[in-house]
Amino acid sequence: MFTGLVEEIGKVESIIKSTKSSRITIKANKVLEGVKLGDSICTNGVCLTINFFDSGRFSVDVMAETIRRSNLRNFSLGDEVNLERALRLGDRLGGHIVSGHIDGTGTIVNFQQEDNAVWITVATSSEILKYIVQRGSIAIDGVSLTVAYIDDSVFKVSIVPHTKHMTTLIRKKVGDRVNLECDMIGKYIERFIGAKDQTSVKNHIDFDFLSKHGFS
Repeated sequence: MFTGLVEEIGKVESIIKSTKSSRITIKANKVLEGVKLGDSICTNGVCLTINFFDSGRFSVDVMAETIRRSNLRNFSLGDEVNLERALRLGDRLGGHIVSGHIDGTGTIVNFQQEDNAVWITVATSSEILKYIVQRGSIAIDGVSLTVAYIDDSVFKVSIVPHTKHMTTLIRKKVGDRVNLECDMIGKYIERFIGAKDQTSVKNHIDFDFLSKHGFS
């Protein structure tokens, strides 16, 4: 689990691609403090497992499903990425609970300055938008943010100067793809309600139901 509070901006040092997967090496410093092989690093919002590290870099294997679902497939040498170590019990939860299992991607369609903040507008699919709630939480490339506007095609967030300096969001361009993870509570509620509805339907199958549908 993560908080969506980025600890460091890393830089892609190498990418070794196979048929459908990749091994990516990222330059970093702070997130390597106290790290062990097998630890998780949230990289642009994606939970990845460290398979190698030294004093200034770490490597991860990215499987095909992650490549398909995330913007990691668009990485190039030198790209900057948001990094966060896994949450420890006893840490302050300053953002929100982020699993690092993204729901998909969105596309930045607009930036707008308003005094000391910047509005970012992101377009995404209806399958993702249905889980986004006004004033709810969302992780964009691993950054915990509050949804300030939503309609049937886009949502908006507003970022403060600290977030501008500590993350890559303001360095992106219109048209760039970003990883999105919605608040997990809504997804669990949908799953539980769906399971309950299916159980209810099964419980109403009796001899009268079968007779009405041609079974005798």
